[in-house]
Amino acid sequence: MTFDLAVIGGGVVGCALFRRFALGGLKTLLLERAPDILAGASKANSAMLHTGFDAPTGSLEQACIQAGHGEYLAIRGPLNLPLLESGGLMAAWTEEELARLPAVVAQAHANGVADVRQIDAAEVRRREPQLAPDVRGGVIVPREHLIDPWSAPLAYALQAMALGGEVRRGCTVTGGNFDGKVWRLATTAGPVEARIVVNAAGLQGDVVEAIARPSPFEIKPRKGQFVVFDKPAARLITACIMPVPSERTKGVMVARTIFGNLLVGPTAEEQEDRDHATVDRAALEALIARGQRILPALAGETVTALYAGLRPATQFKDYQIEALKDRNWITAAGIRSTGLTGALGIALQAAALYAQDFGELREQPAPSIAMPNLAEHLPRRHAAPGYGEMVCHCELVTRAEIEAALSGPLPAGDLGGLKRRTRVMMGRCQGFYCSARVAALAEGRLAGFPNGAEA
Repeated sequence: MTFDLAVIGGGVVGCALFRRFALGGLKTLLLERAPDILAGASKANSAMLHTGFDAPTGSLEQACIQAGHGEYLAIRGPLNLPLLESGGLMAAWTEEELARLPAVVAQAHANGVADVRQIDAAEVRRREPQLAPDVRGGVIVPREHLIDPWSAPLAYALQAMALGGEVRRGCTVTGGNFDGKVWRLATTAGPVEARIVVNAAGLQGDVVEAIARPSPFEIKPRKGQFVVFDKPAARLITACIMPVPSERTKGVMVARTIFGNLLVGPTAEEQEDRDHATVDRAALEALIARGQRILPALAGETVTALYAGLRPATQFKDYQIEALKDRNWITAAGIRSTGLTGALGIALQAAALYAQDFGELREQPAPSIAMPNLAEHLPRRHAAPGYGEMVCHCELVTRAEIEAALSGPLPAGDLGGLKRRTRVMMGRCQGFYCSARVAALAEGRLAGFPNGAEA
């Protein structure tokens, strides 16, 4: 079979592209090298729905973030995707940071985010009374919200599959040849033929790009470490507390999660390894100290989990999105920390390039798919009568939810995928009490589990 289009990379951007081209009427294939989707950069982020208020004005990143923000709000209802309307508050802690706030507001307004405004220290303290008392002022961003970072891209993939799209996991692309009409990709699961190839390979983006041309960009992994505090800590703030950014990084934020916790992070550390994001004690202790500096009451709260993720940064500040008309190739690379929001906009941008260079897209009706809710502020399965067996008592995950995640058109492929679909083993005991029961339910159905290969 020759597919109309093959997307390489099953992260949030790849899933959004898969959905968009399937909605465009193409016979579409998604290739992912891991046992499950969202296993690379997309598995670890701050889960914010960004407005693009601070994106470089006129950049592709700004355009894609704002298009993605709008589409997420338009489709989240039918897909049953949650939104925690937290808003954002950029807090200034020094006179130097305070002096930079008018420029932040001016950039937001230039980007069309007109509801951003500066507030004084008294209003900051009124809005967030638990912040350290020496805060100098702030900027409020009313539409910076929190979403479920895993259910959304899973929903995108499931919509594409309902339209006839196919997902192949454990399928690493190792090379390819283009004969002027069709790509023949070599993969670890056998050859694949597709008329158009889309590179959404994230941390492997430059390696995959080299299949089509000498890559014009180099992926430079940037590690971000996070500390997650237990659920009682979430009561300390309402908005996402954002730092005044520097040239290099947006800095460390303190925010609730849609799962009911509070996180502090990320760090920004360059590294060579593209596959492993380890946590280290010194950085995590520094994050905890920074969180307590911003929210002194955190000193009395318990840390539940630590995690780290990698962002596929390049030497360029902007997204790398383009079509190679003579090679039947579309590139979507260099998607950094804003990719969760930008993914839907990136897909729209890629679709526009396709229509310009490769042919017409015929919009199909969006399939009706309702995702199970994992958000803490909305009703979950355990709240309904007759929920059955409770497996994970920390995160209140039922057997029915686990069994549903292990079946269906795109079941969990490994333990990480099961966690992302259900929240199981992600609570304060980190699976100490429920892992044996989870292993029994999942026996023979997850790569590397319960044999200990899951990292």
